[in-house]
Amino acid sequence: MYTVLLVDDEKRMLDLLELYLAPKGYRCVKCESGVAAIRYLENNKADLVLLDVMMPEMDGWEMCKQIREFSNVPIIMVTARGETTDVVQGLKIGADDYITKPFDESELLARIEAVLRRSVGKQAKLEFNGLVWDEAQHKVQYAGHDIFLTPKEFAILGLFLKNPNRVFSREQLIVTLWGYNANTEERTIDSHVKNIREKLRQAGFPIDQFLQTVWGVGYKWGDKVKRNGREAHYIVSYI
Repeated sequence: MYTVLLVDDEKRMLDLLELYLAPKGYRCVKCESGVAAIRYLENNKADLVLLDVMMPEMDGWEMCKQIREFSNVPIIMVTARGETTDVVQGLKIGADDYITKPFDESELLARIEAVLRRSVGKQAKLEFNGLVWDEAQHKVQYAGHDIFLTPKEFAILGLFLKNPNRVFSREQLIVTLWGYNANTEERTIDSHVKNIREKLRQAGFPIDQFLQTVWGVGYKWGDKVKRNGREAHYIVSYI
């Protein structure tokens, strides 16, 4: 079952969208503001966002930009405005598609299905020395056993695996995962990294050989270890 985050300041529109989508098997989460939607995405997984443009406080364009600072979740902009410039603006800031109100139910469903098909192909499934990070299923496994990570822990691990040997400062990790305007403290990153290490260690993965602290800077995922005095290389593979 796909989870669709519906974002609109009009409750009536949220209810209408749910009426369209729920009978087709979609799980709908409704938010009446961009702030509430960002908060949800920071702590929960969604497969797609249906995002209204014209909202008070934070409009859809600003919300789309903020989402793209920490998530690749597919976004369809939903608005009564259909000018070409609006469509272009939405796509340039990271939206995957655009639909104009009033819309036909069948068209909306077709666009959702098309975006979800494309997004599955973009999502990575990485394997590193027996550790599997599956973006599509939001799952981490080692030796056939699931490792349960929070959404932020999952995102941090994926960022490290996709960028072996790159040093990330705590500030860079905060901006990537929470956005430029976040009030998150650097010790929050330390806490997440500590949890990742502990969970992978308990699963039997030799995490201390790879997830390294770069003192005074931040963290990196190394792809080389010493075995019996010799250097061994491990490669992240997309599977």
